Amino acid sequence: MRQNRIKEIWAAGETAVNGWLAIPSPYSAEVMGHQGFDAVTIDMQHGMMGFDTAVSMFQALSATPTVPFARVLKNDSGLIMQLLDAGAYGIICPMVSTPEDARQFVAACRYPPQGVRSFGPARGLLYGGADYFANADDEIITMAMIETREGLENLEEIVATEGLDGIYVGPNDLCLALGVQPNAESTEQIVQDAIERIVDCCRVAGKGIGVFCSSGEAAAMRAKQGFNLVTPSNDANLLSKAARAEIATARGKTAEKPESGSGY
Repeated sequence: MRQNRIKEIWAAGETAVNGWLAIPSPYSAEVMGHQGFDAVTIDMQHGMMGFDTAVSMFQALSATPTVPFARVLKNDSGLIMQLLDAGAYGIICPMVSTPEDARQFVAACRYPPQGVRSFGPARGLLYGGADYFANADDEIITMAMIETREGLENLEEIVATEGLDGIYVGPNDLCLALGVQPNAESTEQIVQDAIERIVDCCRVAGKGIGVFCSSGEAAAMRAKQGFNLVTPSNDANLLSKAARAEIATARGKTAEKPESGSGY
């Protein structure tokens, strides 16, 4: 089976840089996949694509060196299995707030007896190789998003879930849950303390730790903080940022930075 490069990067003690796709376009996916990202995530939660388009985007990513990830719409076993069968090598699951949520999520990503994933890998077999079934449980990465107060309260138990490879911080929803304005790099102490606690917990448990960021500079800061999967914004935001910069240059001006640090 094709090896999951993100696991190799983590094993080497390094940080992976993850692209993020919100635009429903195989061409956009292909372009992003050739830019040097270690992984690229198709966002089925807040992105503008449905499953049929996501399949085409997975096919486009297959022609690039990047590892294909997906963020699912919700913790739904059927949706998770469908995206794995379509070729996702990593699943990011939003709103994981309890140990039960985490166990349900992981179970959907693992074949029996470790989990409940139904057999029918389809594109997963084409992308992963003839021995996909024998090795999928070892290669597929599972990341639960911590972005609620309940998730924070149950953090240690969630992180300890057998088969869970890591935590992905949803900084904007985490801000909302803690009663402050959404900001991917919030300076509010309550948010900073919560994120530091998540990082420390994952370090102790030897789990991966990812986060969405508003920019490359912010991603570098998070990497120094201890995150080993950083996402420097998404394709839509990168497109708008580049367009503003080129328009400003054409007019002999300096592009204004967006007021929000949300990254969206």
